[in-house]
Formats: sequence, C-alpha cells, structure tokens
Amino acid sequence: MTIRIAIPGDEPPQLQDSAHLRRLESYGAVTLYRDRPAADEEKVRRVQGAVCMINSRGAVKWPGAVLRELPELRMISVCGIGADAIDLAAAKDLGIIVCNIPGQTAPIVAEHALALMLGAARQAWFQTDLVKRGGWKTGFNLYLRGKTLGVIGAGSIGAEMIRLGKAVGMRVQAWTFHPSPERAQELGVAFVPLEELLGTSDVVSVHVKLTDATRGLIGRREIGLMKQGALFVNTARGAVVDNAALAEALHNGHLAGAGIDVFDAEPPPPDHPLLRCEQVVLTPHVADQNVEGMEVLNRGAVDNVIAYLEGRPQNRVV
Repeated sequence: MTIRIAIPGDEPPQLQDSAHLRRLESYGAVTLYRDRPAADEEKVRRVQGAVCMINSRGAVKWPGAVLRELPELRMISVCGIGADAIDLAAAKDLGIIVCNIPGQTAPIVAEHALALMLGAARQAWFQTDLVKRGGWKTGFNLYLRGKTLGVIGAGSIGAEMIRLGKAVGMRVQAWTFHPSPERAQELGVAFVPLEELLGTSDVVSVHVKLTDATRGLIGRREIGLMKQGALFVNTARGAVVDNAALAEALHNGHLAGAGIDVFDAEPPPPDHPLLRCEQVVLTPHVADQNVEGMEVLNRGAVDNVIAYLEGRPQNRVV
C-alpha cells in the first residue's frame, strides 16, 4: 500500500516549488494543495488517508476535533519552530508525533527582529510615508548604542538577539522561565525578573513560543510597567501580547514605537488597533521568509518526514 503524504494548505507558497519535495517521491505519494482550506471539513478531505502531513503554513490550524477525523494520520511536521497551530494535547492522545524545526532559522529570525528594532528606533515607516506624501519634518530618532535591550525568552532566537544587541553596542538583559547560572554564563547576559526587565529596558524584544503559559504574557499591566518612550518588538506570536493595550500605549505616547511581525489574527482585519498606529513598523509574519530561510525550513520539514518513515523520528514536540 502506498503511503500518502499531504501538504494541505501551501499558500503563500512555501514547499510547492521546492526541490526537496522530490526527495519524498521514493517514500510515498505526495499531495500538495496550493491554496488554504476554507473550512475544517475541507482540511479533513485533503488529509484523509494520509500517514504524514506537512503543515507548511501556521495559519492553517488543526484543532482536536479535526485531528480525530484523521485516524490514519500518525505524523505532522510543521515548517518552523512553533507548533501552536496543532492541538498538541489531542495529538498526544491520538498518538500523533508532531515534529518541528528547532533552532535552525534562529539567526534569520533574530536578524529580522533587529531590523524591526532599528526601523522603529529610526521611525523608518513613518518617515518614509511622510516623504512620499510630500512632507518634510525633522524628528528625533532613538540612538540605540548604550541603551538597554531586554530579551524575553532565552532559546535559540533569544540567544541570537542577545548577540546582535551586543553587536549594536547595547547593554543586554534577559528573562526566561528557567534561568540558570550556566545559561547566563553561556549567553553572557544577566537574567532578571520580568517586571525589572520591563521597567529598565529601552527596547523589549519578545522571543518565546506560544503556550498556555505565554498566551497574554505581555498584557496591559506589563506594558504599563515599561519605560516611558521605550520600544517594543515582537517576532514570537501575536497572542503573547495584548495588542489592543499595545496600540493604546503607542497612541497615548507611553511607548515611542514598535516593530511587529506577528498578529493575534493573521492577516489582521482592517480594524486591527495596530494598523491605526503611526509609530510602528509592521511586517506580515515573514521573519524567516527569505531564500536562506525557505531552504532551511523546506529541507527540515522533508527531513522530519523521511526520518519518521525510516523509523527514527527527530525534533519531536509530542
């Protein structure tokens, strides 16, 4: 019996033009859909009978009710680090292995976070829009050398952001759920309590995965603790932050700017509060979307499927 491998919603294009797909041909029949499934029923139809699935776009969600309609599904690989598009508790109950691609795109994502930080500090979007509209106004940009960068999350991406912050000449401090002297020494950074980091950092950059513990981690209270005139950067997940509270802090001048790559709804609806803010730099969840990043992710997702089919699952989340 031929093993079926499904890629149910590859839009925008991720895997569909990748040479790595050819590596799967000797392992089974690959079915790739170039658009996103519109409803749960369509998800089930596209994956029905598949043993392996590559969820190439995190915007395609897999709640437990959908997974339970796929009795032959045994393995899912995501095209990235975060597996929050999958109901992991349901996957565990059903015996479905969920694999990710940990750490390999960390330098790429951290570089994007650095770009957002620099863009927000120099008001790049606001000033570009001003000049395009015929305006010409001398403003005050934020000089980052010597300022304090607070990094929330000390995994692979957070570690890269710490390194880049130091390269810019910033003082860097960090917070993590599980601080240790060994990790602090390895990264060359001091771990501080979250409240202290928020209250003493000129820039706060978020690098945690989305879990029950991190959902809403940066809420109205935490944003209120941030320094007057600070910058906020998020390349983690939109649901980690109270976006309405963030927009309010930008509008009332408590925060000087923000660089955002992720939203609580993607794409954000026209009335999303951050879209009405002038002092922001916004990108559409593309921190790892470049030639190098796509190559790493596509290779990693295919490697995960092959490893599973050869009986040696790797990068297992569940």
